[in-house]
Amino acid sequence: MCGFIGKISLESINKEELEIANELIHCRGPDSKKYEFFEENELSFSLIFNRLSILDLSESADQPMSSNGGNSILMFNGEIYNHLQLRKELEAKNIKFHTSHSDSEVVLKGLEYYGKKFISKLRGQFSIFYVDKRKRNILLARDRVGQKPLYYHISNNTLVFGSNLIAVSKLVKNKTISQGSINEYLMNGVISSPDTIFENIKKLKPSELIEISYENNLKKKDNELFWDISSFVDSKPFQNDEFFSILSDAISVRNSADVPIANFLSGGLDSTSIIKNTTNFNTNINTFNVEIDSKKYDESYWAKLVSEKYETNHASIKLSSNISIENVLFALESLDEPYSDPSLIPSYLICKEMSKKYKVAISGDGGDELLGGYKRFQNSLINSNKFKMLFSKLYDVYPPFLGTGNIFSSKSDDLETRYKSYLEDNKLLKLLKSNFFESKIGTLFKDYSIDDNYKLLQLIEYKFFLSEMMMFKVDRTSMANSLEVRSPFVDHLLIEYILSHTNNYFSPTNPKKILSDYLLDDFGPKFVTRKKQGFVFDIETWVFENIELIKESINNGTFVKNMNPEVINTLSINKSRINAQRIWKLFVLENYLFRINS
Repeated sequence: MCGFIGKISLESINKEELEIANELIHCRGPDSKKYEFFEENELSFSLIFNRLSILDLSESADQPMSSNGGNSILMFNGEIYNHLQLRKELEAKNIKFHTSHSDSEVVLKGLEYYGKKFISKLRGQFSIFYVDKRKRNILLARDRVGQKPLYYHISNNTLVFGSNLIAVSKLVKNKTISQGSINEYLMNGVISSPDTIFENIKKLKPSELIEISYENNLKKKDNELFWDISSFVDSKPFQNDEFFSILSDAISVRNSADVPIANFLSGGLDSTSIIKNTTNFNTNINTFNVEIDSKKYDESYWAKLVSEKYETNHASIKLSSNISIENVLFALESLDEPYSDPSLIPSYLICKEMSKKYKVAISGDGGDELLGGYKRFQNSLINSNKFKMLFSKLYDVYPPFLGTGNIFSSKSDDLETRYKSYLEDNKLLKLLKSNFFESKIGTLFKDYSIDDNYKLLQLIEYKFFLSEMMMFKVDRTSMANSLEVRSPFVDHLLIEYILSHTNNYFSPTNPKKILSDYLLDDFGPKFVTRKKQGFVFDIETWVFENIELIKESINNGTFVKNMNPEVINTLSINKSRINAQRIWKLFVLENYLFRINS
């Protein structure tokens, strides 16, 4: 797992500027740094790669990696879990390798031999930059569910690209902030691909390929997707043994590394199932848990039960519910885009602790999207409202300072309205007197004409929440601490299986019954049926105990003050959790805008 940045231009390139921009990416790969500067067809290429050494620790596996007499060049961030099988396939075609087991060289040789169609053979997480000098072609690619980031800007025969948005922005002149993107952030808490907060910088969408030719100038071809998640929707008979066979393989391949591996252990169904499955092939398992001093959010008791049952090497990290402002600001430094989920704070802190001993960690992320585990998912499937007009009118008159109005819109007889009510906050836009923003979630509902509401919501969970929000948090909080996180539940073979089979594994009263049954004999009914907690901290207490500091930060900024300078006072009238999250959202935005302008 690594990070890279590059600039390609007909004009001369300031290497010192590139080096300064790279300082923001260094944390993604602190083990080694390698440069590549060359001229090709009147273009100047300047590349920097930062490596986090996990697989094949030799210098021969460093990047940028060249092959075919220097005619092919690769920078690759990620892990390919089927690299050994792909290597054998390529060796059978008499392709020679120079490293012992580098997955990077497999990507390089595969792209040389197959071209861009090789991307669809990769099982893993990745962002890729590849140059084919013979064809005078540049390829950018991102993995299927957006685990690894890749940003780019192209104009005036100049291409800038890299793993960090702020780093890329430092190499782009005349960049402007997008008000539409800010509105999306205010509504959803994130800016979804292909957009960024900058008008003229984009990010690749999950599973997207971009080709750029440089025959006489830089010319971007049409974007394409190498994986269409909706194409797998089917209703084949679901089989437990088939599901667990794929899950077991997804866990097993993610336990391959040349460095020690740790496991996140919340004590929930997802992480516990991974630990139980891992005992089938590994008896020396390392686990980490966060112990929060607030009983309302602490799950360390359950994590300890799991650790004792499977005899793991367990470490519990104590976390105060009153997290210091210093730790909060350190965590916010990990964000190269504004992102409002407050769980990024404990995520950042546990990654920081784990990285003191480990470079790789396995997590249970993606289990809720795979098996319908979120409450919003379950509630959205229920349509019991007989008073649509009444609830609609109540939502319209509901004061924005009280909350999102979800209590009313979630009762609509329209599936889209019910679902969006859990993720969108149009009332905050109204409170800020901001312009209307067309819902990207709504666009997804229009894109998919599927009668099966369960699978429709699954697709939207993957296309929006998992790829744009969950994977963003996992990547940024871990890589800021030079920690690679691997998530078996987002394995594309597992996702394809779930979407193409019936959902008889799902029960509204026990949504992850398949995992509950798997763990029942080991822990009993109290363990497997308890209420889902999630990885959170007491944002309500933290915000209102630090409200004066937050006000000062926002008042020293420009955005919120220009929109509605009284908004924080207004939101503080009703000291609810939702208003705490809204204040947090604004605090994060102002902090981000200050950093990119300083």
